[in-house]
Amino acid sequence: MAETRPKDYPRLTDYQPTKFMLPTSHYDEGKADRAVKFIENLRHTKGKWAGKRFWLLPWQEQIIRDIFGIVGEDNCRQFRTAFIEIGKKNGKSELAAAVALYLLYADNEPSAEVYGAAADRGQASIVFDVANQMVKMTPALMKRSKIMSAGKRIVNYSNQGFFQVLSAEVGTKHGLNVSGLVLDEVHAQKTRTLYDVLTKGSGDAREQPLFFLITTAGTEKESICYELHTKAKDILEGRKIDPTFYPVVFGLTDDDDWHDEANWYKANPSLGQTIQIDRVRDAYKEALQNPAEENVFKQLRLNMWVSSLTRFIPEQIYDQGNEPIDMDSLLGRECYGGLDLSSTGDITALVLVFPPRTEEEKYILLPFFWIPEDTISIRVRRASVPYDVWRAQGYLMATEGNVVNYDFIEKFIEDLGIKYHILEIAVDRWNATMLTQHLMDDGFTMVPFGHGYKDMSPATKEFYKLLMEARIVHGGNPVLRWMSGNVVVEQDAAENIKVTKAKSPEKIDGIVAAIMAVDRAVRNQGNCESVYDNRGIIIL
Repeated sequence: MAETRPKDYPRLTDYQPTKFMLPTSHYDEGKADRAVKFIENLRHTKGKWAGKRFWLLPWQEQIIRDIFGIVGEDNCRQFRTAFIEIGKKNGKSELAAAVALYLLYADNEPSAEVYGAAADRGQASIVFDVANQMVKMTPALMKRSKIMSAGKRIVNYSNQGFFQVLSAEVGTKHGLNVSGLVLDEVHAQKTRTLYDVLTKGSGDAREQPLFFLITTAGTEKESICYELHTKAKDILEGRKIDPTFYPVVFGLTDDDDWHDEANWYKANPSLGQTIQIDRVRDAYKEALQNPAEENVFKQLRLNMWVSSLTRFIPEQIYDQGNEPIDMDSLLGRECYGGLDLSSTGDITALVLVFPPRTEEEKYILLPFFWIPEDTISIRVRRASVPYDVWRAQGYLMATEGNVVNYDFIEKFIEDLGIKYHILEIAVDRWNATMLTQHLMDDGFTMVPFGHGYKDMSPATKEFYKLLMEARIVHGGNPVLRWMSGNVVVEQDAAENIKVTKAKSPEKIDGIVAAIMAVDRAVRNQGNCESVYDNRGIIIL
């Protein structure tokens, strides 16, 4: 008895050809039906679907009908390259294996040469192994095939064609007569060399070669995958035209709320079928608890291009400190400062930390920022960061000219010393300036604070611990919040950590200053007299 599609298994009910079909092309339903029928006679190889017919999901059938059914005036396929970018576990490897087998067995291509490639042979073997199992479970294919598992090669005796896995080395790949290519996890390609060798000119002897590129989003924007991603998005949004390129991108944009479960379906069209919502929820919970998992979740589950560096402070953790601050209650209170002195043309940050006086109170952060007046418009234009808005709102102070006016900052800190009882100000020992000396002359206790692992690791870990425990209040200052999202950390072999300006994508000066100030507050808590007062002022 023939196996029929399960009633609860969705299918494409109202196919409409892609809008990228040329006016000179047409949809050949017979060719599309042939490809769909071939694939749906294959069998799944994994999970609960193993051994069952490969019924195409709506998004999969749309792709197959578009690629194999849309032909030009010469009756050959319009699309030569298909770029499919989608979240993990949506069945892209199974679809890629099915496409490879169609190109080998049913594409009417004499001596078909279908290749599977990836960043390494192991990754390329994933699609091959699926195809191997599909052939073994399909008697009509198996009786005309020879499978060489060790050599990762499937031979089709009926057309003298083959499906072959390629190693990552490209030196021997020139001169291939490619009729079909499956390039898996394109984001893992460290250079564009393999892609160029396999797609530029290698299929010229074929009437309708197909390069089927599948991937999740990546982390390296200086890559062939991001180049292809950008091209696909440009075509989808009407900025570019390439009638031979078929673009499919399932994923969230930076403007989408990644916390909204409804948005997860944008990146996971197989959600509810090959992937269950509970699995995604579990991964989401891990991302909320562990900063290292946030980018992994965004990249693999939501198909978002993220930085290869890990954001240190998750936004939901930082936002626990958005409570309003009663400024009048801080007057005259003891506090500790962290001063991050920038180069003269950059942001300078001072953060005051008021330690709790009771077990119920929290650490209160009061940040101040300075920037050269003449650089604001340039920064807004180059970085698309609203420095001008923050200045107008009073969260950012501008000093005249194109360099920071340290005299202005010194006077401002002197005034702060009148309003608040500033016990110490921590400052980077390697970035001492005349401002530091002048503040010492004004009576402030300046504490040298190294920015290597030795000083920064315990301070950074303590700062993060207090954030996690919701024991820090910052009042939602937008400049400090922006900087918190820019922070990434480096770690050494002993698991010491430090925030790094070199690798952070944008400014983090306020967080550096906050870490130093919190460290001084925690170390001196309960001790009204600083150890630096006892041993005298250190001359930097």
